Amino acid sequence: MSFLVEKTNMQHLSSYHPYRPYYGDIHNHCNISYGHGSIEDAYTNARLQLDFASVTGHAWWHDMPAAEGRLKSLVEYHQRGFSKLDSVWKDVQDVTEGAHEEGKFVSFLSFEWHSAAHGDHCFYYKGGQGEIVRKSSLQQMRSEMRRLKENGIEMMMIPHHICYLDGYRGIHWDDFDPEFSPVVEMVSMHGCGEHDDAPRPYLHDMGPRDGRSSLITGLKRGFRFGVIGSSDHHSAHPGSHGHGRMAVWAADLTRDSIWQAIYDRRTVALTGDRIALAFELNGALMGQSLPACDQRDMRIAVRGENPLDYVEIIRNGERIYRLSSHEINQQHQNENDFVGLIGLSVGWGNRTDRFKWDVKLEIENGKITRPLPRFKGDVTVSPQDDDRTSYQFSSWHQGDEQHLEFKTATIANPNVFTDTTQNFAMEIEGNHRTKIKAIINGKTVEYPLAELRDGPRTGYLDGFVSHAYQLGRAVPEGEYCWDGAFVDQRDASQKDWYYVRVRQKNDEWAWSSPIYVG
Repeated sequence: MSFLVEKTNMQHLSSYHPYRPYYGDIHNHCNISYGHGSIEDAYTNARLQLDFASVTGHAWWHDMPAAEGRLKSLVEYHQRGFSKLDSVWKDVQDVTEGAHEEGKFVSFLSFEWHSAAHGDHCFYYKGGQGEIVRKSSLQQMRSEMRRLKENGIEMMMIPHHICYLDGYRGIHWDDFDPEFSPVVEMVSMHGCGEHDDAPRPYLHDMGPRDGRSSLITGLKRGFRFGVIGSSDHHSAHPGSHGHGRMAVWAADLTRDSIWQAIYDRRTVALTGDRIALAFELNGALMGQSLPACDQRDMRIAVRGENPLDYVEIIRNGERIYRLSSHEINQQHQNENDFVGLIGLSVGWGNRTDRFKWDVKLEIENGKITRPLPRFKGDVTVSPQDDDRTSYQFSSWHQGDEQHLEFKTATIANPNVFTDTTQNFAMEIEGNHRTKIKAIINGKTVEYPLAELRDGPRTGYLDGFVSHAYQLGRAVPEGEYCWDGAFVDQRDASQKDWYYVRVRQKNDEWAWSSPIYVG
């Protein structure tokens, strides 16, 4: 066995032509069942920072426990949610279809099917029209999906929060079948189900992770699937930053292309940032299978949204290589030129009501090349009393290459572990004369780019412990972009699977779908 790592000068991986990354969230909730905010708010929020989305209704739980004792309220709110979805299902279909715009934004119709025995699954239509299917086993659900397919109606189903205990809504791997399940949801606001000590532990009241339900367990059992992330957010914010997202490598932004990319497993699981991760092995793309071979030539390209902490290659569940940030950050830009990222975060403050922000950003002697909104929704899981009528409180607009503005709202961080700040980042091009100007709720701050390259600058709107802002460090491109090659020599009889895991220094993650050999 031998390894060779070398830096390459490639800008991208040729095998991925003509594909490009698109970003979405196809499992999230609002008040169409139980949750907050309208489906109209949800799709408006989705279009702020995603290319595609599906807003999901809670639909059915075939083996729900008896409504008694401590489980009575749990069962009753599920039943109310299912009944509500029934009553608004026609409107859900109309709004989903109306949100779709080929080439600009893609939407899919979906519903969630709970199961203690089989694990929870989300079901998707390739379009905005379809009926809620209620069957009492996965086998019956697949039979109905086959019947629909014979009539030209395509569906898929994706297991989610897989790592809960089998028999208690975690995945039951004995039932897994890739026929209609090309991918599994490995990360969401529930946590990360990669393995028992993966980042983002399960903290929901449904319980901790069980190793027998993990992603690694399914792969070791020989199942072949891709991976995605979803937010499972419950307040009309598809793609709520940090709660889970996905990327697909697709030919264009159409329903056909996005759907096919998921079925072909050209998918990446993300926590929040729009990390572009491409991985190929002997010319095969992520999600594909290769015949037996003794030399595995891997190429990896990463374009993040924050300094990369490390890039890892995983083989058969074990890390075989880690590239550290010290090795990644080898590109040194000319002191007079800059290509990189700057972010502005707003929030903090004392325990007051929701605080509204109005921010204008201006780049002097430079230009904005890529806006990167990172908006969050309210951090809720279970239904709560709330009389707000709208959950759409963020917006943004780029006037030209020098000007960008956004509006949003924050609540104070409820504790020192929960981040409720809002953030907007920009990729910019500048030089030694570039200045960054921000007008934050009427307060003007301005810094030379050279000063921001040394570190972030912060301030208060009205003195100590009032609402605050942070204009982030100017991060050069060489800290968040990397590409390279890796060779793994193996006995040709070995049947292996590989995937790539990426961590940024802001604790945002990406996982490629596996490539299978042998």
